[in-house]
Parts: sequence; structure tokens; C-alpha cells
Amino acid sequence: MKVYYDKEVDALYIKLGNKTPEGVIEITEGVNLDTTSEGKIVGLEILDASKKMDIKTILTYTLELDKKLTPQKTA
Repeated sequence: MKVYYDKEVDALYIKLGNKTPEGVIEITEGVNLDTTSEGKIVGLEILDASKKMDIKTILTYTLELDKKLTPQKTA
């Protein structure tokens, strides 16, 4: 996952994978999901982002891993 913020246009983009988006689903005004032709979500775009969320929060994060989801080494 990669997060991009363009301060000049106040747009935030969260890239969720390496696939090229082929479609867009507008969730609400200024919030769009980028999707593949198979309907997989590959990105999230938020326009006027600073009006919709605290930008500082999204640009700093804490990663918490669930041990059940972490691959286990086998002998």
C-alpha cells in the first residue's frame, strides 16, 4: 500500500496494489474507488481531502499485525 497526497489540489490517493485501474466507483462526492475489470479494488481517491479528514493522521500510521495472519515458519 502506498499513500500519495498532493497539497496543491488537496487530493489523497491510497494505492492498494500494482494492478492498473480500469474503472471507477464513486462512493460519495469526491470519494472514488479505482477498480479492475474483475471488480477488485486497487485504489482510493479522496478529493478535498483536508476537508474530509485529518491529513496528518493518514500520513503517519501505526502497523499492528495479527499473529494469526503472520506466516508461520515450518521446520
